[in-house]
Amino acid sequence: MKSLLSLIVAIGFLVGFAQAQEVNANRPNIVLLFIDDWAWNGTPVPMADGVDNSRMPVLQMPNVERLARQGMKFTNAYASPQCSPSRVCVQTGQSSPRNGFTVFMNDHGQSYYDEKGFRGFPVIPCISDMTIDAEAVTIPEALNPLGYACAHIGKWHMRGDPGTEGYVLHDGDTSNTPGNTLSADAKNRIPDDLTDPKLMFSVTDKAIGFMNDQVAAGNPFYLQISHYAMHEGRECLPETREKYAKHPAVQAYYEKIGKTAANVKRKEDPAVWLGMGEDLDGRIGAVLDQIEKLNIEDNTYVVLLSDNGYRHKELQLTPGLKQPHHAAKWWVWQGGIRVPMIVKGPQIAAGSVFSGNVVNYDLLPTFVDWAGGDHSSLREIDGVSLASYLVGSQPDETFLNRNLYFHYPHYRSGMPHSAMVSGDIKVMHFYDQPEVPMLFDLAKDRGEVHNISPQNPEKHAQLFAQMMGYLEEVDARIPKPNPAYDPEVYQRDREYEKRMAWGAFEGSRPLADDEK
Repeated sequence: MKSLLSLIVAIGFLVGFAQAQEVNANRPNIVLLFIDDWAWNGTPVPMADGVDNSRMPVLQMPNVERLARQGMKFTNAYASPQCSPSRVCVQTGQSSPRNGFTVFMNDHGQSYYDEKGFRGFPVIPCISDMTIDAEAVTIPEALNPLGYACAHIGKWHMRGDPGTEGYVLHDGDTSNTPGNTLSADAKNRIPDDLTDPKLMFSVTDKAIGFMNDQVAAGNPFYLQISHYAMHEGRECLPETREKYAKHPAVQAYYEKIGKTAANVKRKEDPAVWLGMGEDLDGRIGAVLDQIEKLNIEDNTYVVLLSDNGYRHKELQLTPGLKQPHHAAKWWVWQGGIRVPMIVKGPQIAAGSVFSGNVVNYDLLPTFVDWAGGDHSSLREIDGVSLASYLVGSQPDETFLNRNLYFHYPHYRSGMPHSAMVSGDIKVMHFYDQPEVPMLFDLAKDRGEVHNISPQNPEKHAQLFAQMMGYLEEVDARIPKPNPAYDPEVYQRDREYEKRMAWGAFEGSRPLADDEK
């Protein structure tokens, strides 16, 4: 009887195991290629068809172009204005004001206002959460119960231990530092023996090893490859740098600044930035090639996304091209929050384009849907699933006009301000100038040059009330006026001129030199 019972149990186990294997085999793999400090127009793929300055013409990235040919390009993808908040949004499906992680900065033991720094400034800024909230459901916590093995390779930059979030393979609590592989002695040139710039080769090798292991084990997997490129501290292979240093556009730049390929500093050398981009593209290609070799291409989603906006001066290597957006990283102007995004995978039409607004905190519910879960079970999130739109469903007006929230209540490299994008309309608020209403029509004014609030007072009032109401609803930290404001102290700060140029304005703003 015992032998018969054991046989029945064994058969049951084998049937259950076979069923589990069949279920696992049908669950798609998900690979997120998360790139650091990459502008909306930082790729050779035009993010807006017909818009010349929505791409980087000199840069060669054939594998990114391959992704765009094979998948869907997102014309209006948004992220956070700084890398760490963006990473938390991706992990939690929550906006920055909701999750409270609005900048990477020490809170110095304070719980709300930052009263130890920026004394004498117009408003008292806020501190930020310093870790992911324990109550928040992160990507591996949502996918592990669905049978997924999850890995995070590369830059974490959210403090804490990725393992406690459910990642079975990770590099620990990494910041920008590991990716800066060169010493101060290399500030003027790329060493001839550099073989792993920005750790992009070792990061990719580790990621490919994880894919190999999971395919061999029959496990569906989530793999986030968070590259240290394209962050400053620019690095590339010496031979790639040499290639771009010979490019006529780069040669013209050297002549313009009175330098040569031999004496230009690494930080101001466009050949190094371009080389970093091409080397990164090669690592993206290595991942795509391995997916094909493993015969999982038909069951694997690949998402390419930047963590925040940027302002690459390399655009101006091409005569006549000007910056499409206002401001840059650290700001919730379009230049700080608009990013490139491409997705390929099962049933996604090759060469397709999606023009509706999407945002980094949409990824978690999308991943849950792809994994066969129910994204509606996720609580207190702001993102929505993009799964149906990726396979051809047309978005309704509710989706197209939903509100996306951006909040930066800090002075670190910027100033306290908030924004909400609702369809083509964007409302902004600068806490040091609350009397200046800010409203923009992004469909007609990509560069946010013309403040149309005076012509549309009712629309501004409506959207401003929605934005501030949301910030109150999610208990976002809000700066307050500084009774000890000292204009002389404020004006002595090294960021003062930029804050004047990129702060609130009435009417139409003057164009920056790289926009004229």
